[in-house]
Amino acid sequence: MQEARIYFGSSPKKGDTLREIRSPFNGEAVTRYPVCGAEDAKRALEIAKEAFEKNREVTLAQRVAWIRDVAERIKREKEEFALAITKEVAKPIAFSRVEVDRCVETLTLSADAAVDLGGETINTDATFSGRKSVAFYKRVPLGVVVAITPFNFPLNLAAHKLGPALVAGNSVVFKPTPEAPYTGYLLAKAFIESEYAPKDMLSVVYGDAEVGSALVESPIPRKISFTGSVEVGRIITRSAGIKKVSLELGGNAATYIDKTAQIATAAARCAVGAFINSGQVCISLQRIYVHEDVYEEFAAELARETSKLKVGDPYDPETFMGPLINEEAAQRAYRWVQSALKAGARTILEPKVEGRYFYPAILADVTDDMQIVCEEVFAPVVSLVRVSGYEEAIKRMNDSPYGLQFSLFTNDLRQAASFIEDAQAGGVVINDIPTLRFDIQPYGGVKLSGIGREGPKFALEDYTEIKSVVIL
Repeated sequence: MQEARIYFGSSPKKGDTLREIRSPFNGEAVTRYPVCGAEDAKRALEIAKEAFEKNREVTLAQRVAWIRDVAERIKREKEEFALAITKEVAKPIAFSRVEVDRCVETLTLSADAAVDLGGETINTDATFSGRKSVAFYKRVPLGVVVAITPFNFPLNLAAHKLGPALVAGNSVVFKPTPEAPYTGYLLAKAFIESEYAPKDMLSVVYGDAEVGSALVESPIPRKISFTGSVEVGRIITRSAGIKKVSLELGGNAATYIDKTAQIATAAARCAVGAFINSGQVCISLQRIYVHEDVYEEFAAELARETSKLKVGDPYDPETFMGPLINEEAAQRAYRWVQSALKAGARTILEPKVEGRYFYPAILADVTDDMQIVCEEVFAPVVSLVRVSGYEEAIKRMNDSPYGLQFSLFTNDLRQAASFIEDAQAGGVVINDIPTLRFDIQPYGGVKLSGIGREGPKFALEDYTEIKSVVIL
């Protein structure tokens, strides 16, 4: 069985107590990892603090070469990384391979963005109270960064934190998701074993609340980067103290299907957006507002497109949907669906649960007060809402505590322009699903969906701070 290691800086260590990860697909033990505690987290932070001071003179050229070298190694070992993802979280292997490709691109983008990261000169004589000088600002690394990642994209979302943070010159303590520790270990190993790696700049510890609290509450980190639930995000903001915090939290992605839209195309894309990764995506399409004139047509098309999706063995390259991460997640989604049905919703595609498998479900005639609509379900369930037009749709889309990504399907250019301004979300997409994300773009939400932005170029700003310089 493959076993993860703790990394105290560049030194691997076997744990005294090991915990097994069992596949959500068949329940077999697939990997194991060392159980860490608060003292392990504190030790990793002290090593990171010392490493940052010792490596201040490492050049940008070396750091860029480091990140590029890691990207090349992952590219060469693509199948090993993809299998690790599928083993631990049962993501269909075809999508695990896509995630590895995206990870390589994210790291490459991080290296590229670091080369272009700079400051600018300041005209200090622009005011009468000023005077001529040589003045500029530059961006410098923060120091120690804590990176905490989720299970649904255990490789690429980790790369979105580690790549920019390390290439900027920070040291990092990385806590991978407890559901996919070996995937996180493989990524860290690629960084640490690179010939360009500065010593001890990356540490890895594993665990849940105890380890997370020790990392977040410590005065050593200058930044916490977290992707996960709103509940944990609230705890982090209360306990982090005076340090930078980036939070990519929950979503409740929505789209509007206008009567001018290409219905067949919209339905095909919405089936993907609602059910890819079994709905376990922060920008999974959960709410579809449909113009009343095309409501029934769209519902029928969506059901047809969804019926084409293969649910089954995640090791089969043809599989589109595997199981949810655990049986509790499947049962929670089923309870929410049943509650909506009792409150008056109807099914277009019947919900079906078999252990950890939750088959695609489509609900119609839902109302805004139903849990299945107003909270993040994180499962393959999508709800259709009949609306009279754009004005009603945008009002109801915005009436949510979340605001990660929204989209619109339309052939009305004025409507598209209005939507870009009206949508209360960190990202908007025209004529595709809100689940669309390009790693080169800024990514993050408003309201309860989070604080800060990822995307290598934009994350680099968060992993650095401005130092202002005046020479007289």
